Amino acid sequence: MNRSVDTRLTRRAALLGAAAAITASSAAKAPGEPKRVPVIDITDLYHPYQDPGDNFDLIAAYALPEIDLRAVILDPTEIFRAEAATAADGSKHGGGPRDPGIIPVMQLNYLFDRNVAWGIGPFLALKSPADKALDAPAFQQSGIELMLETLRAASERVQIVSFGSARTLAAAYNREPALLRDKVERIHLSAGSTSMEFMEWNVLLDRHAILRLLRSELPIAIYPCGTKGGAFSYDEHNTFWKLPDLQFIRQLDAGLQRYLAYAFERSSRTDFLHVLDGDWPAEAVDRMCARTHAVWETAVWIEASGRQLVRNSTGVHRIVAPGEVGSGDRVLTNELLPCTVTVRDDGGFTFARTSRESNFSIYHRGDWRENEAALREALPALYASFSCRPKA
Repeated sequence: MNRSVDTRLTRRAALLGAAAAITASSAAKAPGEPKRVPVIDITDLYHPYQDPGDNFDLIAAYALPEIDLRAVILDPTEIFRAEAATAADGSKHGGGPRDPGIIPVMQLNYLFDRNVAWGIGPFLALKSPADKALDAPAFQQSGIELMLETLRAASERVQIVSFGSARTLAAAYNREPALLRDKVERIHLSAGSTSMEFMEWNVLLDRHAILRLLRSELPIAIYPCGTKGGAFSYDEHNTFWKLPDLQFIRQLDAGLQRYLAYAFERSSRTDFLHVLDGDWPAEAVDRMCARTHAVWETAVWIEASGRQLVRNSTGVHRIVAPGEVGSGDRVLTNELLPCTVTVRDDGGFTFARTSRESNFSIYHRGDWRENEAALREALPALYASFSCRPKA
C-alpha cells in the first residue's frame, strides 16, 4: 500500500472513530434508566431490499430501549448488486439492481433523531480464512474501520450481532485479534444449519469468514437459520418462524409504517427522508399488510436485549423487558446452551451440547410450534409499542 492510500485510510479511520465516540456519548443513559447493552449490528441490508426482513428487523436495533446501538455495518455481496443474480446455492434473486442499504439506515436515523455511525464492508468474499481484506477499495473498508474504532472507543465490552456473510467481522478479527478478544462480550452469529444436509445462505456467502470465526476463541452464540428441510423449516434450534400477514403494521407509529411502506414497495423516490413525513396511499398500505413475512432475527434481539418471551396469566404472549416478568407469567424457552463446534473446510459445521465451559453456545427454543404461536402475538405487540420522535 502506498503512502497516500495509507494516509487516506488513517484519516478516514480517525473520522469514523470520532463518529463512533459521538454516538456512544449521545447514547449515554439518563439517571434512573436501566443499563443499556452496547451493540454493533452487521446486516446484509440492501436498497431496494433483497429480503425485506432486514429492513423490518433493523427497527428493533433502534427502538428497543435496552439496546445502545453504536454502529451499523452494511454487509453487501457483489453478485447481488446486479439486475438478477444466482446465489451459490443455485437460487435466483431478481428484483432489479440494488446497493448497500444506506437509505434505510438514514431513514431510521431521521425517524429516531439519531446519528448512528455506519460503514460498508467488502463486496467480495475473503480469499482465505486469514485474509485481512487490505486490498479492498477504501470505500469498502469503512465497515471494518468503523467496527475497530467503535470497539476501541468503548469503555465496556460490546455485543456484535451478525446477519449476513460475517466477512467484515472476520477481517476485523484478522487485523486486530487482541482488540476483539478484549472488547467483544458476545457475537450473535445468525448463520448455518442444524443439519449438514443443508448448506445455509450466510455460510455460502463467505465460507472463509465462517471458518475464521468458528475456529477462533471468540465468544460466539450460533443461531442456525435452517435445517435439513432448508431455510423455511423448523426445529428446536433454528430461528425461523412466519407471520401469516402484516396487518399489525396499521397499528405502528406513523413514521415506522411509512418507513416499511417505502421498503416493501421497493420505492425509488429520491426524497427518501421527506417521504417519511406523509402517509402512503391506502392501496400501498393494503398491499404491505396482506403480505406473509418470514422472520429469522427475533431470537437474536430477545437475547441481545435481555428480554424474555412470556405467556401471562390471561394467556397473552409478550416480549417483556428484564425484570418485568410477572408472578403469574410463564417464561417460554429462548436460551443459549453451551456447545462444542466442529467445522469442515467448506464451512459446514456440527454442534454438540456440553456441560463444560465453552466459548460457543447454540440457540434453543424448545417446542417450535409454541414458539411461533407466541411470537405471532408478541412481536406485533412489541413493535406497536415502539415510538419515533414526534414529527412537526
